[in-house]
Amino acid sequence: MTLRPVYSMWLFAALTTVAALSGCASLSEDNGFSAVQDKTKVSIDKEVRWTKTEQDREAIRTQVQSLLAKPLTADSAVQVALLNNTGLQATYSELGIAEADMVQAGRLRNPGFSFQRLARDGDLDIERKFLFDILGLLTMPTRTAIETRRFEQAQLRVTSEVMRVAADTRRAYFSAIAAQQGVRYMEDVKEVADASAELAKRMATVGNWSRLDQTRQQVFYADTVAQLARDKQTSVMEREKLTRLMGLWGKDINFQLPERLPDLPKAPTEQNNIEADAIKNRLDIQGARKEVEGLSKSLGLTKATRFVNVLEASYLRNSASGESGQTGYEIELSIPIFDFGDAKVARAEATYMQAVNRLSEIAINARSEVREAYAGYRTAFDLAKHYRDEIIPLRKQISDENLLRYNGMLISVFDLLADARSQMASVNSYIEAQRDFWIAQTNLEGAMTVGSMPGMAMSGGAMMAGSEAGGGH
Repeated sequence: MTLRPVYSMWLFAALTTVAALSGCASLSEDNGFSAVQDKTKVSIDKEVRWTKTEQDREAIRTQVQSLLAKPLTADSAVQVALLNNTGLQATYSELGIAEADMVQAGRLRNPGFSFQRLARDGDLDIERKFLFDILGLLTMPTRTAIETRRFEQAQLRVTSEVMRVAADTRRAYFSAIAAQQGVRYMEDVKEVADASAELAKRMATVGNWSRLDQTRQQVFYADTVAQLARDKQTSVMEREKLTRLMGLWGKDINFQLPERLPDLPKAPTEQNNIEADAIKNRLDIQGARKEVEGLSKSLGLTKATRFVNVLEASYLRNSASGESGQTGYEIELSIPIFDFGDAKVARAEATYMQAVNRLSEIAINARSEVREAYAGYRTAFDLAKHYRDEIIPLRKQISDENLLRYNGMLISVFDLLADARSQMASVNSYIEAQRDFWIAQTNLEGAMTVGSMPGMAMSGGAMMAGSEAGGGH
């Protein structure tokens, strides 16, 4: 009887502690989405929203309609994608899942209560038991810290996905405009080829042109028609890729693109500390660091509990007919006879070392990727500038000279048409070089902030548009 107040005080103190700890573990209003918004704003100066209600969807719809009312720029296309891409909206749910796990780690299992009533020959035996998870209470701070780091990793993963969609949209935007320009110039080539073939046919009819020369002009026209068809299909594919990334359908697919790619900047951006900046800012490195920190904590928890699998305490109160009541406590503990926990610890250590080596690999790869991306950026700029300042002016000069020679009856009309075809081919090459530069710039920005992403590829020293980049979001 004298021990009952002591047990009651102990039970009250335990319940008070549990209530205080559990009270701190609650879900936030935005599931940690504000951290993603802040990182996105700092990195690419764009807005992201998580649509949870019909009012949210209507607000985004209004903003998207406003952006689509004008010809799209690269920035407005990215903003539409970040607001309207339903794949991103699905990714945001990872935050809710990770935060729920974090909050759950800060809560104990509900206490248990058992009641037993036994009667025999008029005697009545009653047993009451209150169960409490002591091990869960002792390990709660460590478990909460581990899940908190996992939640922070989830925030980094979601932010990385936002950056990936933004980069894919930017690449698709430049590729769509370049393909659109390519179709327009190929249509000009087709007109030249058509005129050349028709003129050759007439001259062959009157006997002033050989059949071989006529056939060559007809073949050129036929090849041009085939190439135009391929270019039109490429233009459709690139535009649809952009459409998917922006999450558009219905009347919204009739958005307007500029007629031509943006001009090259006056000078390329100089990057003096690209490796150090990448190690500091890349989200994949930050995520790998969080994983190592979390696994380190997990390893400590595993070692601390290797022998203790079940540790529960229970408060007992028994009463029987004709006898005074009994009070006491019961502790249940598994005995490590068959499993000493060494396999569990070994697994945790191996997982930790795996994460450490992966972090090292990501850091080494990051340094290489930013060097490669910057080299591609500079090569793409130099190549596009070479076309703009050297090849295109020389082609125009040749065209002007040939026109003078034609007016002086020094060359035939076919020579003039052939020169026009060559000039148009150079213009198309310049368009591709412009496209490659803007894509290379996008890839460099991605290599500095996110990491290696689909769509980043090198070809012939110039950064090329990856046909597999993005889409389906």
